[in-house]
Amino acid sequence: MMRSNTLFDGLPVLDPGAVWLVGAGPGDPGLLTLHALNGLAQADVVVHDALVDPGCLALARPGADIVHAGKRGGRPSPKQPDISARLVREAKAGKRVIRLKGGDPFLFGRGGEEALALVRAGVPFRIVPGITAGIGGLAYAGIPATDRNVNSVVAFITGHDATGAVPGGIDWAALAKGAPVIVLYMAIKTLPEISARLIAAGRASDEPVALVSNAATACQSVIETTLGGAAEAGQAAPAPAVIVIGDVVRLRAGLDWLGALELGRKLDGDPLGIAPEIRDVG
Repeated sequence: MMRSNTLFDGLPVLDPGAVWLVGAGPGDPGLLTLHALNGLAQADVVVHDALVDPGCLALARPGADIVHAGKRGGRPSPKQPDISARLVREAKAGKRVIRLKGGDPFLFGRGGEEALALVRAGVPFRIVPGITAGIGGLAYAGIPATDRNVNSVVAFITGHDATGAVPGGIDWAALAKGAPVIVLYMAIKTLPEISARLIAAGRASDEPVALVSNAATACQSVIETTLGGAAEAGQAAPAPAVIVIGDVVRLRAGLDWLGALELGRKLDGDPLGIAPEIRDVG
């Protein structure tokens, strides 16, 4: 396949019969990596998650077969073995296949399971990492995952296991004591139990918490609350959401760059002409 775009010169070729497991990032198509764009520009088939933003899919090669394979809690969804089998089938048919996954394929993305299925089938593959929501999504909310004045440790936790329950085997006392910042994935439904366990393990009920829904998309929303109020806040937070617990949430007051951009747009178009006065304050 010839590629005339100099942007991709020297980058890998997606060969017929191969699969690339590609991280699409948390939402914004601008967060796709160059390797991801390169793969999308070559793919015959793009098998994507439910959480992949339509703007990312729009960057696929014209004529590519776009296959929805998203799994959403409480809704009819493709089974993981069926998704893996589809990847193998398309590759064995000589197609250039992109498996496009929200965030990063290897962080709560089941990319390892799909890669092992390809290994068993003898299908060549490449891993293209993506920006995970627990970092990129928080950044879009103005919350750093780490700050040297706040924490030198951050823990990433999945909110549920294969049965939908809070994952077993977690030492909540050790987690509560050892991780100043905790980032939860897929935890809206289990947040009441998780917050109760953390408080029982010694975390303060007034510890700041933020729930970032639809991170890095036009529908992004952020709810700031406390660990004690997290269960109630979770009822109002749209899914999908990434949840962060810890004092880094307090930094959002000064780092909410998206909010500052939106305020700037409003001031620039203010029909009352009060923008200069507001800008002079402070």
